[in-house]
Amino acid sequence: MEPKKNPSKDLNKNRGLYFVTGLALIMLLTYVALEWKFYDEKPDYLTVLNIAPELIEEVPPIIEIKLPPPPQPVTPEIIEIIPDEEEEIEETVIESTETNQEEEVLEVDDIEVAEIDEPDEIPFIVIEDVPIFPGCEQEKGKGADAMRDCFQKMMSKHIVKNFRYPEIEREMGIQGRVDVVFVIQKDGSIGNVRMRGPNKNLEKEAARIIDKLPEMTPGKQRGKAVRVPFSIPINFKLQ
Repeated sequence: MEPKKNPSKDLNKNRGLYFVTGLALIMLLTYVALEWKFYDEKPDYLTVLNIAPELIEEVPPIIEIKLPPPPQPVTPEIIEIIPDEEEEIEETVIESTETNQEEEVLEVDDIEVAEIDEPDEIPFIVIEDVPIFPGCEQEKGKGADAMRDCFQKMMSKHIVKNFRYPEIEREMGIQGRVDVVFVIQKDGSIGNVRMRGPNKNLEKEAARIIDKLPEMTPGKQRGKAVRVPFSIPINFKLQ
């Protein structure tokens, strides 16, 4: 038994029409989509400079300034050259320095020797005759170096013998080195004492030790007594 179909309900009846209509509609939509264009609205300001039209300043007008013409070149005056008058040039006569037998020869006693001014102060390290510390007389014949060594040894013994640490600085733990400079005068006395240290009381103690130095035999340069500066450090150190 064959199934019966209602001709009005047959979906395949207009199948070709539906297909053509749908294809035409799709092509129309595709064309419209491809040809569709968008236009941006024009802004009311300049997009290049990002400045609103009302903010743009007006260009000032160009003012032409008329300059005066350049000055005309000045013709230099003609300088008249006058030739120099010829002058006679005196020739320099070179005299001979050679002696002859007719010239008189001066005796040695007739020649005056200019005295050389020696300085009044000679450093301890370069003086010819070193100042003699009391007790170094026996080293006098052994040379300047032996005299310098003896002088420095006697100075060290004098400092150790008369050394006294200030009580206040000892309790406070203040220590350091005092650099002392003094001058052995022409008469063997001690003068022009200068010192520099970390504390005033330490400097005073160093000055007291130097004041106790005995009178010395002055140093001499070429047999003449001169002042001799001498420097020595005094160390204040707690045990």
